[in-house]
Amino acid sequence: MPVAPFGSWVSPISPESLASTSEGIDHSRGLVVGDRVYWTRADPSQDGRTTILRARPHTSAPVDVTPSSYVRTTINEYGGGAWTAGVTPDGDEVVVYSAWPGNELRVCGDGLPDRELAPGGDLRYGSLFLDAARRLVLAVREDHRAAGEPVNTIVALDLDTANPDGGRVLASGADFYANPVLSADGRVAFVSWDHPFMPWDSTCVWVTPLDASQDVRLVSSGAAESAVYPAWTDDGTLVYLSDLSGFWNFRAWDGQRSTALHEHPFDFCGAPWTPEPAPYAVIPGAQLRLGCSWLEDGFARVGVLTYEPSMGATLEKLDTPAVEATIAGPGAQSAALFGYADRPVEIVVIDWLAGSVTTVATNGAVDELGACPSIAQPFTFEGPCGPVHAWYYPPTSCDFTAPEGELPPVQVWSHGGPTGFASPAFRVQTQFWTSRGIGIVDVNYSGSTGFGRAYRERLKGNWGIADVADCAGAARALADAGRADPKRLSIRGGSAGGFTTLAALVFTDVFAAGISLYGIGDLEALTTDTHKFESHYLDGLVAPYPERRDVYLARSPRYHLDGLNCPMLILQGLDDRVVLPEQAFAMAQAVQAKGLPVRLITFPGEGHGFRKASSIIETARAALAFLGEVHGFTPAV
Repeated sequence: MPVAPFGSWVSPISPESLASTSEGIDHSRGLVVGDRVYWTRADPSQDGRTTILRARPHTSAPVDVTPSSYVRTTINEYGGGAWTAGVTPDGDEVVVYSAWPGNELRVCGDGLPDRELAPGGDLRYGSLFLDAARRLVLAVREDHRAAGEPVNTIVALDLDTANPDGGRVLASGADFYANPVLSADGRVAFVSWDHPFMPWDSTCVWVTPLDASQDVRLVSSGAAESAVYPAWTDDGTLVYLSDLSGFWNFRAWDGQRSTALHEHPFDFCGAPWTPEPAPYAVIPGAQLRLGCSWLEDGFARVGVLTYEPSMGATLEKLDTPAVEATIAGPGAQSAALFGYADRPVEIVVIDWLAGSVTTVATNGAVDELGACPSIAQPFTFEGPCGPVHAWYYPPTSCDFTAPEGELPPVQVWSHGGPTGFASPAFRVQTQFWTSRGIGIVDVNYSGSTGFGRAYRERLKGNWGIADVADCAGAARALADAGRADPKRLSIRGGSAGGFTTLAALVFTDVFAAGISLYGIGDLEALTTDTHKFESHYLDGLVAPYPERRDVYLARSPRYHLDGLNCPMLILQGLDDRVVLPEQAFAMAQAVQAKGLPVRLITFPGEGHGFRKASSIIETARAALAFLGEVHGFTPAV
């Protein structure tokens, strides 16, 4: 086997193939409707355009249901619940979706022309729910027509008319809403929350009749409970997920009182950043049975939770190799997105009664890797706040080995959120680096989802401290174990992870380089200039503003460049409305004023996250060349 320095190995994954393999299953969900499965596909070659596909498993090729549209919503800026589908009593399948960039709500289906259901423009729609039998659509509507913060409401829309006013308001007055769902007897359940909380901090679940004559408060959350993702059973029981136990577990409401169905030390959902449908299935039948997924030590498990009032709950696992799972849709069969340790994601159909899993579609495979993908290795180390969880992807190649005694350069990844989660599932973006001889350590630092509320709340008031310490600690732990070159450690992150990256570069001396994608260099600018959804997010993560402006300045990397002694690469979309481009410009100018090496690359037409093939390719090329120059290796073509 040829010997070559780490970082210089010839990889089967080029920047161009990285972009082409990004075309495929969108990392959201699928839906079973009748005997068909629906899912979404993203195409970087069309500027990240997302469309809805439909197929019958084993019997038909996928059909593009929305060939002339871009399916996307920007509700809360991050989007969520942009489409739904259902079947009418006559057997006709109907699809409702938000079209971008016009924001209008559209409907199409078997034998139906694609038409506008509700106007867009300054109105945005998300968290869509379709009751095809009632010819009714429920949605969260975000109204930008007036000055100031947009107004969020729950609305009902008639499937057979044009809804020129954007729907009939069912609920209003809260700052935010999510997940409206309609019961068989005409009751609407939904989630709400108010500033300064985020939906993983404190929420309420409400139930109201369709005529909105009165509200019944189901959960009085205060500041101690995140109650999310309601769903109705056939007998009119409301099921939802609550973290009262310390983990997102299931509870049920019978119209009078709420009951905990179980208390397992696992999260059965992640942080609800976007108002997607409930990530579990209510299985029809006399028993209360839920098809669900949960995390055990960061690995996804899939199974059925059965509840008997006299005996409590039992949890039966399905035998599946998936390490990541997203389930959607009620019924005896559910579509799911499965991620695996050694191959790309798949859309599957789970038959809950038979306990079987059928693959419907596979994301663009990187067959060139053959039997040599880098598999995530879990490791835990002790941080200032307690044990910290991370995944290490070692350099792996079928064709190259490193010189004896050489230690690999390692890149620490800090995920976004910061209430995000790094899973151990196969990602082409990870293999791009490991197949070249560069290790990746993906850190679930304090504050991450997936390990319970206490782990999540380690970051309360500690953003820029606990996350930085944990990412630096992960790098040190690998170096101390002889698995990384301590002189060739870098850190990379986007959005909130970009802030952690920049803070780690100025407040620690662990890293030799950093790559920030649409990252935050100035916390004060973020809290004063950001969008409604996150406008008070930093009250909990940092401190109340402006009362504690001193804390914001003390933790902003832009004002502490005296601690920076290494090169930096900054990548920024010029249409970003979450982290404004001015943040990147100000950070780059501040670094240049100090006489330190920095490179800023901007992308016209890109927002918070890069969707275009050209942007994906340029980002990969720039990052690889940057690390090669800093770490002293010559990347292969």
